[in-house]
Amino acid sequence: MAQTKRLQKFALDQFTAPAELYEVLDPETKTVRCYACGHRCVVKDGRRGICQVRYNEGGVLYAPHGYVASLAVDPVEKKPFYHVVPGAGVLSFGMLGCDFHCDYCQNWQISQTLRDGRASKDFMPISAEEMIALGQARRARAVASTYNEPLITTEWAVEVFKRAKRAGMLTLYVSNGHGTKEVVEYLRPWLDGWKIDLKTMQDQHYRKYLGGVLQRVLDTIRWVHEAGIWLEVLTLVVPGFNDSNEELWDIARYIAGVSPDIPWHVTAFHPDYKMTDRERTPAETLRRAAEIGAEAGLHYVYAGNLPGQLGEWEDTRCPQCQTTLVRRRGFAVQENRLAASGGKCPKCGAAIPGIWQ
Repeated sequence: MAQTKRLQKFALDQFTAPAELYEVLDPETKTVRCYACGHRCVVKDGRRGICQVRYNEGGVLYAPHGYVASLAVDPVEKKPFYHVVPGAGVLSFGMLGCDFHCDYCQNWQISQTLRDGRASKDFMPISAEEMIALGQARRARAVASTYNEPLITTEWAVEVFKRAKRAGMLTLYVSNGHGTKEVVEYLRPWLDGWKIDLKTMQDQHYRKYLGGVLQRVLDTIRWVHEAGIWLEVLTLVVPGFNDSNEELWDIARYIAGVSPDIPWHVTAFHPDYKMTDRERTPAETLRRAAEIGAEAGLHYVYAGNLPGQLGEWEDTRCPQCQTTLVRRRGFAVQENRLAASGGKCPKCGAAIPGIWQ
């Protein structure tokens, strides 16, 4: 198994290019610091960052480039983005590796491929031009870096996004949000929408079960909002992990403190990977979380992953007059009154933040 992993790592290293998100700390020892993600790894010559896919060779940091491990056209609601062109198709691509090791990761065979001996996933060489041509052929309205953590492959994502912009496509990130100020600034000219997971408000849980630091995620949420990138936040509500009223209130209050217009998605957990010791999240828990979000002052709260069980919490409603503007069932959009109105409530005229056309 170890030999297989070494061969896989060697094969992946053929699909890399010099990175841009790093600095040389010591030219003599060829030590560099990466700032693609919040770990800000100090990487010595011949070593790798926590993600395992960014590595230092001769004082140059190399980053993944020119391949995908997963590629599909998904509905934008699956990402989930509910305030970005509802009903649109999104060309979704993922690579290998992650800067986290979440115990309940649902894509662990992709994200943990170079870290966990049980994980295994092939990859396919592809150019940015080929990817965008495929998206256009499938009439995708946007392209998203998703499935694994996009921060660790940001340079490749930007290469794809530059071509997507020229093709008139929107660009999206589906991320754990464990970022840096530098990576937000690097992405800002090329990124339209960023979905960030705020997984818990307990730093010890981030460190023990996920592999990150809470404050870095909280900072990234604020930085992304201040950068003018459209932002939506998601919390996977896990029984016995982050589903207490106190913690849900803490999450909702933090988001509302950045902006009450940031949509908050609360979604259902199912047992996976290393966290199989608890049941699926019941609909009542998501309904309770959504109600807390609304009480905390958030204008747009959504409960997902349980189609048809959560009623109006799947829909977009005007915060002023409560008119239903986008009606959904799961990932399917049943009615959209915002596309024709230019993003304004057709009843009271209130502007609804998002990307609607």
